Amino acid sequence: MMEMLKSIVLLLVGFILLIKGADFFVEGSSSVAKSLRIPSMIVGLTIVAMGTSLPELAVSVTASLAGNNALAVSNVIGSNIFNLMLVCGACALFAPLIVQKNTLKKEIPLSVVCVVLLLVLGLFGMEIGRTDGVILLILFIGFLVWMVKSALKAHAESANLEESDNEYKIYPAWVCVIYIVGGAVAIKFGGDFVVDGASAVAMKAGLSQNLVGLTIVAMGTSLPEFVTSVVAARKNEVDMAFGNVIGSNIFNILFILGVTATISPVAFIMENVIDSVILLIVSILVWVFAWSRLHIEKKEGIVLLACYAGYLLYICMR
Repeated sequence: MMEMLKSIVLLLVGFILLIKGADFFVEGSSSVAKSLRIPSMIVGLTIVAMGTSLPELAVSVTASLAGNNALAVSNVIGSNIFNLMLVCGACALFAPLIVQKNTLKKEIPLSVVCVVLLLVLGLFGMEIGRTDGVILLILFIGFLVWMVKSALKAHAESANLEESDNEYKIYPAWVCVIYIVGGAVAIKFGGDFVVDGASAVAMKAGLSQNLVGLTIVAMGTSLPEFVTSVVAARKNEVDMAFGNVIGSNIFNILFILGVTATISPVAFIMENVIDSVILLIVSILVWVFAWSRLHIEKKEGIVLLACYAGYLLYICMR
């Protein structure tokens, strides 16, 4: 009983470090971006998305180094499903998630392609090997180059326009450095604690690593995306809210699984295949919702939340 309590405390401390670490990292990084007048959508797709996905990176890489690769894969897939169903659904309750035409034609299709690629690589030999990891990382570098070019273009076009700074303050450079470095350190240790605590709880409760990764760890590491996107939506920074979700999902598959698989080949079990198919269906559903009226409204948000409740029920019963 005492060991179980220690594991739960370790898990909670890990989540707190992850959330606060990601919060500071995003604050510092976004301050830099805002001072350079980079638009909200680009900030959401890149800096905020990568910052809020650092917990997933910390957990997946730590799990890979520890040999808990089932946790690494299910964490990424579970986090992406959480982002699309729960984060998008909750944000749509506060304000319609307006989606730009460029995002409909470029970033959302790219996120769908990433899921298809994950399925193909996973089904080929039922593992994501080191070569697959390198392929994912190369594609991620291409994505970053594309985003940087888009940011430079947008910056040039909006040089004379004022950006809304409701969500993130502009701090002095030294404060940004402290926030970014301190946030990264907190995330690193938080990732260690979450993996250790989650693995111990799963073992003592007789749960599979896959189930824990899809539920406890996926939800915990996705809290930064949830908090960031909901706050952004409440302050009408809907571009940043939606960009954060799509950018995080692309980052999770291309970078996090890329790094994880390069460190150690990742086993891809049949449950991962099923969850990947569900992720693909939900990705297309969100794309359709966004395409219909160029925004995701309240009733569509309720549908996404209901889908997530059904998904949770399914994975707990299987």
